[in-house]
Amino acid sequence: MTFTSIYTTPAEFDNLLLSSNGEVLTGLHFVKSYSNVNSNNALPVFRDVCRWLDIYFSGREPDFIPDFRIDNATPFRKDVLEIVRQIPFGKTLTYGEIAAQIAKKHSVEKMSAQAVGGAVGWNPICIIVPCHRVLGANGSLTGYGGGLQNKIELLKLERIEFRPSDNQ
Repeated sequence: MTFTSIYTTPAEFDNLLLSSNGEVLTGLHFVKSYSNVNSNNALPVFRDVCRWLDIYFSGREPDFIPDFRIDNATPFRKDVLEIVRQIPFGKTLTYGEIAAQIAKKHSVEKMSAQAVGGAVGWNPICIIVPCHRVLGANGSLTGYGGGLQNKIELLKLERIEFRPSDNQ
């Protein structure tokens, strides 16, 4: 059974949809609207996630990680998201830097930054697994599954400098 809840974000962000199997967080996504969502805020995991998000949206780095699980990830996606998960608050990596780390781990000469982009875009646990901290070459903005405006606001919240993309 899947449980859902809505987290109301500060005004400059879209709200967040939380999903759980009843024990751990299984999804965290930006949503523009949320009609037809049966919200269940009583789950302990949702209380933990909301507390984490409250701290985060106040501009501070939370000192704990809520329990979550990422299902159906390929080994490549697991590798990418593990690197993304380790990016510190207020810091960034590029898709190319992540590709280089994975290439080194698997003793291959080169890994595709575009493939890394696909894995980052697949991330089902936004913010907590901070895919917004992954930038294009030279610190440029690229797409974001939660919407580019949300990515911009998340980077601003963490005081991360970025280079606007040509299509902004």
